[in-house]
Amino acid sequence: MKFAYRFSNLLGTVYRCGNLNFTQDGNSVISPVGNRVTVFDLKNNRSDTLPLATKYNIKCVGLSPDGRLAIIVDEGGEALLVSLVCRSVLHHFHFKGSVHSVSFSPDGRKFVVTKGNIAQMYHAPGKKREFNAFVLDKTYFGPYDETTCIDWTDDSKCFVVGSKDMSTWVFGAERWDNLIYYALGGHKDAIVACFFESNSLDLYSLSQDGALCVWQCDTPPEGLKLKPPKGWKADLLQREKEEEEEEEGEDEEEGDRETTIRGKTMPAEQEKAGKVKYSRLAKYFLNKEGDFNNLTAAAYHKKTHLLVTGFASGIFHLHELPEFNLIHSLSISDQRVASVAINSSGDWIAFGCSGLGQLLVWEWQSESYILKQQGHFNSMVSLAYSPDGQYIVTGGDDGKVKVWNTLSGFCFVTFTEHSSGVTGVTFTTTGHVIVTSSLDGTVRAFDLHRYRNFRTFTSPRPTQFSCVAVDSSGEIVSAGAQDSFEIFVWSMQTGRLLDVLSGHEGPISGLCFNPMKSILASASWDKTVRLWDMFDSWRTKETLTLTSDALAVTFRPDGAELAVATLNSQITFWDPENAVQMGSIEGRHDLKTGRKELDKITAKHSAKGKAFTTLCYSADGQNILAGGMSKFVCLYHVREQILVKRFELSCNLSLDAMEEFLNRRKMTEFGNLALIDQDAGEENGVAVPLPGVRKGDMSSRHFKPEIRVTSLRFSPTGRCWAATSTEGLLIFSLDAQMLFDPFELDTSVTPGRIREALRQREFTRAILMAFRLNEKKLAQEVLEAVPQDEIDVVSASLPELYVEKVLEFLAASFEVSRHLEFYLIWTQKLLMSHGQRLKPRAGQLLPVVQFLQKGLQRHLDDVSKLCDWNRYNIQYALAVSKQRGVKRTLEPVDTEEDTDASDDDSLHLLRGAADDEEEEEGMLV
Repeated sequence: MKFAYRFSNLLGTVYRCGNLNFTQDGNSVISPVGNRVTVFDLKNNRSDTLPLATKYNIKCVGLSPDGRLAIIVDEGGEALLVSLVCRSVLHHFHFKGSVHSVSFSPDGRKFVVTKGNIAQMYHAPGKKREFNAFVLDKTYFGPYDETTCIDWTDDSKCFVVGSKDMSTWVFGAERWDNLIYYALGGHKDAIVACFFESNSLDLYSLSQDGALCVWQCDTPPEGLKLKPPKGWKADLLQREKEEEEEEEGEDEEEGDRETTIRGKTMPAEQEKAGKVKYSRLAKYFLNKEGDFNNLTAAAYHKKTHLLVTGFASGIFHLHELPEFNLIHSLSISDQRVASVAINSSGDWIAFGCSGLGQLLVWEWQSESYILKQQGHFNSMVSLAYSPDGQYIVTGGDDGKVKVWNTLSGFCFVTFTEHSSGVTGVTFTTTGHVIVTSSLDGTVRAFDLHRYRNFRTFTSPRPTQFSCVAVDSSGEIVSAGAQDSFEIFVWSMQTGRLLDVLSGHEGPISGLCFNPMKSILASASWDKTVRLWDMFDSWRTKETLTLTSDALAVTFRPDGAELAVATLNSQITFWDPENAVQMGSIEGRHDLKTGRKELDKITAKHSAKGKAFTTLCYSADGQNILAGGMSKFVCLYHVREQILVKRFELSCNLSLDAMEEFLNRRKMTEFGNLALIDQDAGEENGVAVPLPGVRKGDMSSRHFKPEIRVTSLRFSPTGRCWAATSTEGLLIFSLDAQMLFDPFELDTSVTPGRIREALRQREFTRAILMAFRLNEKKLAQEVLEAVPQDEIDVVSASLPELYVEKVLEFLAASFEVSRHLEFYLIWTQKLLMSHGQRLKPRAGQLLPVVQFLQKGLQRHLDDVSKLCDWNRYNIQYALAVSKQRGVKRTLEPVDTEEDTDASDDDSLHLLRGAADDEEEEEGMLV
């Protein structure tokens, strides 16, 4: 249970590809992120990634009308039926082909899938358990090319399908007599979107060249008539009706027979009723900028008649239909808009840009952003936790430094001062300063109070920095150079270069300061690790000789051990005081590297060149995490030198180096199928404008990123760890699931006996039994049952072994509970009673104390802001009332009316301040 870390959240990637959806209440956006799905709660300012994954990148997501079910389809055609309530997979299904779009009917009974040049209608999964959740109802043929989009009528009687062959097809969901299918032309490019008008069969169709056609239907939805059955179905229905008529009586029987016979013998009336016909009312053109700016996405809100269109240039238009009035137009990105969605109220519009990985939510009435998030354009390279575990800072190859809130999952500040790739990031011990190194030849310090770059450290000669480290006091900054093989040391206070440490004969690959002393360890490709004493004239204290090139180095949290990862896939452990090797771990077989699509050798042989490139000790120092050129992260026990657990970061086959064995189907007589670029026919999602051409330009490149882990860090609280990989910033946590984790449990401990002890007011015994059973809700019930005036006595009577358990529970409760003062009293009494006795175990208790500090610091920040806000508002209200009191003394008027007015004004001021405060808390910046 101690190592039951599970996937908790995915940060740093907000949108990859696929379609965006709003939830039923319109407060959350569901965004496909690679082969996972993230839900962005816009009201509560949180992002949450569902604990499920598909085999390939997600192509489309269909949401049921009640918002409880979702159908997620990946690029390979495999579908997952997901419950959004319990966040679990209910059913797996394979559509045996690439699916372009999925749409539920408004009544929730059926859904349509467009695949190839056909549309298939399935019965939607019901509320009862079924052997097969997806049952095919009908297959609709008609288009000659790939189908692209779907939309339903409000009464679920018909649906419309757009195709790349420039045609739009209206199909009946039932066997209507006057509408089987209807094909609409009028476009000169592929159909991007088509929408029905509300409570009508009138529709709009939009093509890639920016043309909008308005189609009017001569038949209302009520005019659709069911086709009478023929053959054995008609006989069966006739028999059932006759049996019902016999039961009802002879009088009714005659009348009913007459009507059924009339229904049979009068087909002329049905023929007179004519077929459904469409006519084009108008044709508008959205694209004013020519062929290079193609329409790429569109969404329509039926209640407010709003049409949103996104283009390849990053511009979007907002029109009111059917008059085609332009409300406003805005450029939100310099990349193509890949997906558009409107929420149920029509206030918020979500845009996804796959080129830059952007997700934007725009409120069109106030013309302001509700959400504006973007991940790193290129891969993340490094990360660091803040000392209290509340923030994570990441650096990427795009030169950006981003700071993420671990609680909400959002990036709240981005620093763009670096002009080249960031190679290392770290926090100072105070947690208010971030220090970063970059290939642009600078080391920069950023202030988290004012969000500015307040120090820039440079070397006398231009050099590329590969790593950075800050000592425990925060006064000394050091960075290693790739090309000059030197270590530069600066002063944080003055920004001056203090010394240049020479001695390495290869590029510096890693730096780490001893947490307890001012000793710097530097790892290099020259097969050595050098220890430098910062106070002893900057001399080399020791040189540790390795068997291979050093790739990473890290100290244990207590500074008594040093771990080094080398190029031969080994992790060696050293005593830094005596320069003696204490052990080693052979990790080549644990890495299990995959085979790339274009590799000429097997995965077994390619693994010989792979190694661990990043190391991180756990919070208690007993275990070490290691990752590198693989999809696996290995957790080792340091003393036993064994593999405890291996975590698989991704199962996404859209990434390279994922499979251990290549598929024989991908090998042709002309070579590997991966060499033939299937996507070369499209340039930025826009087809090559040559008639009949399928392959396109053979010189265009197709990029398939390789899976790798670039950095690993344990949270200071020890409850979770984070990894930067090709997928993004993955967080694995112990708090993501329900676990039964008993502690010294025996048969005498039961919930009944615990509650019996509470009734007898034996609080200490009840607490001990509750924490032996280790049920969270039961422990909360017991702790909250202790009267406030008895907390002091009960906390003093707890054994020392249980104090750590109670402190850990209190730290977790600060994250979610509203009983802040009650738990603060518990914490204070425990620390005051047992503080002296816990001092010898300070190293082991450090993760718990940091976990406690994280929760308290968050509450301190929130409450202090609230108090300051209220204090300033009250001061302002008092100042205004005093000013009006002075005016009142100068101008004698009716006193009662004035006092009432001034009181009302000050009351309005306070109410307005409270409303503004609520709005600020609800808004996402």
